[in-house]
Amino acid sequence: MAIDIFMPALSPTMESGKLSRWLKKVGDKVSAGDVIAEIETDKATMEVEAIDEGVLAAQLVSEGAENVPVNSLIARLAEDGEDLALIEKTAPEAPAAQATLAQATPAQHSGAAPETKPSGNGVVASSNMANPERVKASPLARRIAKTNGLDLSQINGSGPNGRIIKRDVEQAKAPPQQKPTAAIQHGAQTTTQPEIMPLDGMRKTIAARLTEAKQTVPHFYLTIDCRLDDLLTARKNMNAHLDGVKISVNDFIIKAMALALRDVPDANAQWGGDHILKLKQSDVAVAVAIEGGLFTPVIRAAESKGLKEISAEMKALAGLARDRKLTPDQYEGGSTSISNLGMFGVKNFQAVINPPQATILAVGGGEERLIPINGQAVVANMMTVTLSCDHRVVDGALGAQLLHAFKHYIETPVALAL
Repeated sequence: MAIDIFMPALSPTMESGKLSRWLKKVGDKVSAGDVIAEIETDKATMEVEAIDEGVLAAQLVSEGAENVPVNSLIARLAEDGEDLALIEKTAPEAPAAQATLAQATPAQHSGAAPETKPSGNGVVASSNMANPERVKASPLARRIAKTNGLDLSQINGSGPNGRIIKRDVEQAKAPPQQKPTAAIQHGAQTTTQPEIMPLDGMRKTIAARLTEAKQTVPHFYLTIDCRLDDLLTARKNMNAHLDGVKISVNDFIIKAMALALRDVPDANAQWGGDHILKLKQSDVAVAVAIEGGLFTPVIRAAESKGLKEISAEMKALAGLARDRKLTPDQYEGGSTSISNLGMFGVKNFQAVINPPQATILAVGGGEERLIPINGQAVVANMMTVTLSCDHRVVDGALGAQLLHAFKHYIETPVALAL
């Protein structure tokens, strides 16, 4: 009896994902625990493991297919002695195609194989023009075809079993190449067309969440300057005595923010719609930039961890983020976030709050400045930080207390170890 493999839910909120890569091909032997595919969500790329053993008999979703619904059938395994060809032949269509077939008329289910003939553009097309639902196509391919007014029966599929996938539809809707005009042949200047960059799952989610945040969260901003001289001296001395670990300024910032939240517990809170949720520990999320977007892995209970532990954990999480291997428990939730753009020479900026968090700290780069001390101009290493606050949770005075506590720990680094 065939063993069905379904699209897994990688987080409680996941509704669909992208099947980025098959790691087993049809006919391969599969054992329990073998990784057979990679699934990409807006946040991470996760591995799909087989829980049974058998032979991969059918891949029902092609590589690169997007918006594959959770719990939809993506592959079938054959047990020992089963006919692979029969299992592949009897494999059901994708969910969207199944729903359409269920609504088809009896005449459309006659079972007669449609006659094929070459179409005008050289691809093999079905002569049953009134029944495009019988053509095997992914849900995404059907949606693109419908949006662009394309007839699926006029498109030749390159996916498994001749299934039409996104690439086939994109190629079909591309305008035919035209011969260069005389003006172009003689070197006349042509207009440069902009490149269209389709949104992947991560960018779509970032766009939706940040648009919602700016439209629904009443932001206000508090800015303060912190002197870094004692912190830089402490960092240099610590790194000189640590073997194999280099503590960064960002590690000090994470610890300082965690302790500030501990000292100002009313600011360690989230907006809950009809209530405020006060948190018991300082879970500090840190923005990590990757190609195409960013992740915010969370250092849990950072107020109780030493700088060396925070440094090692942050490096490990940043590596997982860049490889898109973070699990939901490593990036969801959090008391606050830190976004540090100082390494890019940015002096000051305002960050957008990541709901349901109520604050985010935007950190600028350290630089030497002339500051007045006891009536004298002194050169000091200074850093500007800006705290964005959700006014529904943190009002002006409370935000100022939090920022003042943060400044205290940055300028008195010995207090981080007390």
